[in-house]
Amino acid sequence: MQNAPSANQYSKVIANSKRVRWDIDNDVIRRRRFDLGKTFLPAGLSLVNELDFMTSDDRRLLSQVQGRSYAYIFGLVERFIGAKVLEIGRQHALGDQVAMEALVRMADEELKHQELFRRMESMMAADMPAGYVATADPNAVATAVLSKSTWSVLALTLDIELFTLAHYRASIEPRDDLCELWKDVFLAHWKEESQHAVLDELEFLREDARLDAAERDAAVGDLIDLVVAVDGILVAQARADAIYFESIAGQRYDDAQRTVIGEGILKAYRWQYIVSGVTEPRFQKTLFRVLDDRQAARVTDALQPLLYAVPAPSPMVH
Repeated sequence: MQNAPSANQYSKVIANSKRVRWDIDNDVIRRRRFDLGKTFLPAGLSLVNELDFMTSDDRRLLSQVQGRSYAYIFGLVERFIGAKVLEIGRQHALGDQVAMEALVRMADEELKHQELFRRMESMMAADMPAGYVATADPNAVATAVLSKSTWSVLALTLDIELFTLAHYRASIEPRDDLCELWKDVFLAHWKEESQHAVLDELEFLREDARLDAAERDAAVGDLIDLVVAVDGILVAQARADAIYFESIAGQRYDDAQRTVIGEGILKAYRWQYIVSGVTEPRFQKTLFRVLDDRQAARVTDALQPLLYAVPAPSPMVH
């Protein structure tokens, strides 16, 4: 049995939320446009440097296509995250008012993030060539996700929040050659997601403490189903993005190269949205400490086919 979250933990989240709060127009966009002369998604996430037959210009173009989908998929997942946070907030409505305030603030911030990502898409659609396709409907995805157990949805949400933090710290923040507006979007996102990850972990452990062994078994099955569903979204978006990239890159790649590009985009998306999260030490510690050996083996076995999707080692410099 996990210890109950303390009011002090929720209070700290509220204080940090107030301290880092930002406005879309005044603090992030600031009348700027996206600079198509610069990289969007860094190579540590896009894995474009593994496509060594591509020119530097095309790698930059592919980083922009992937960067557009990176924002789109975040907006997609935040639709169900916001809805679930409102739902669990009601559990505190007639009890811990500090916890309820923290969760209401999180829901408000997730709505703001969705608006930011919609604004990004509108701006990129105006400046990038026509033909980009978003393959999944946010409401349909949210409906499917929210049909699963709260435990599994909170586990998936914690995974997403933690890889958001890891992506920014490890790949986005260190790079000074990215499009300034694109980087600032994810700096702002990171500031608020840092608090969300704390709440996700608190609420996941609170929900886990309510379950018996059979309920947790079923919830593990739900989590595996959700990972499979996320991967299906990534497969479809990677295919669409490969077609879009090829259409705007000038049809200069042969069939074999186009196959490699498509496989490279899918590998990058699996790295971004599944593998980088499930291998995060904080996520592994939180999830696997509540699972027995058999449940842990079910999760590990389900993930095994995806674990190839990690960045290739950098070549040695002699």
